[in-house]
Amino acid sequence: MTETQDRTVRLGIIGLGAQGGMYAGLLQEGKVAGMSLGAVADIDPAKRELAAEKHPGVPVYEDYEAMLDSGDVDAIVTTVPHFLHAEITIAAIGKGIHALTEKPAGVYTKQVEEMNAFAAAHPETTFAIMFNQRTNPVYTDLKALIDSGELGKLRHTSWIITTWWRPQAYYDQSAWRATWGGEGGGVLVNQAPHQLDLWQWLAGTPKKVFAKLAFGFQRDIATEDEVNAVVDFGDGATGHFMTSTNDIIGTDRLEMLFDAGKIVVEGSKKVTITRLTKDERSLSDGMSAEDVGRLFRGMIDTSELFTTEEKDYESQWGHQHVAVLENFAAHVLDGTPLIADGAEGINGVRLASGMQLSAWTGREIDLVDYPAEEYLAELNARIEAEGQFPTRS
Repeated sequence: MTETQDRTVRLGIIGLGAQGGMYAGLLQEGKVAGMSLGAVADIDPAKRELAAEKHPGVPVYEDYEAMLDSGDVDAIVTTVPHFLHAEITIAAIGKGIHALTEKPAGVYTKQVEEMNAFAAAHPETTFAIMFNQRTNPVYTDLKALIDSGELGKLRHTSWIITTWWRPQAYYDQSAWRATWGGEGGGVLVNQAPHQLDLWQWLAGTPKKVFAKLAFGFQRDIATEDEVNAVVDFGDGATGHFMTSTNDIIGTDRLEMLFDAGKIVVEGSKKVTITRLTKDERSLSDGMSAEDVGRLFRGMIDTSELFTTEEKDYESQWGHQHVAVLENFAAHVLDGTPLIADGAEGINGVRLASGMQLSAWTGREIDLVDYPAEEYLAELNARIEAEGQFPTRS
């Protein structure tokens, strides 16, 4: 086969849960250009039976290693519990099989660093991560605007993302969910990784974090179900991140303040961009006492100070995962630049685990000179206390 359109990447799905099942359905229906369903692997006999029923003719394996050795797949996606992402990715790349890891890249930075180093040593094999929100036009447009420098330097940003309401039955459906040994955390490792990635993708990687977390606050779980964190981006720029799983109403509001403007995103759909006529400090320095009086009396024409643009975006739900899968296939086939290189996954993992470590120790955590071994020791202490899962190394 010489033509690009005649070639496909045979994807192996490891873990046929909700996410893996969705990917299998998309591939079976031919909705992902350049990609086909190569095989399915799952340790659960019921899931294997389901795979055989829903996808006749597709090879089904009871463990991922057998799939990797089968010759049935060119690439894999890791739709499995978070602790396994790095292990499976390393195994796949070691056999020359391209890997798309699900978010988060891992639970603790040591395992993600090992995965990244292994992938870097095998550049001929594609390593990507499923940061599908990076395909959302809301955020791709904002990324371009911020990177253009039009709004100047970042001053402050805050993201309140509490649209993750989960009733108790959600946690009770699986013994590993919201445990330290089975999942490695709560809302920070399950629901919020996309926002953590987008936040640092847009604003830059934070250098320090101080956080207050509530563990089992409104749910009968061991891990965090509410988070309030303050971060330091350096050069005076700061940020606040708040998330939870106990707000049935929910809020999704991102604010980013710059020297020459402001961005507000509501519900990941409505965007308000305010552009100052000059940078804020120049406007301040140029105001006389008389101007201040007029300002306080509401007599200043605000168009002299700023203009406002509003944009409404259609929901992209259902298209984002397809976009990442197609991009992954295009990179394998033709070298198309990746939407998200797998190595970038460590930024969100470091930020999430830094928040947890800050809450456990009551101190600000340096994210540049990150205390990875201390975090792992604290995590293992909690895993041991649970008594259900093995500790990590």
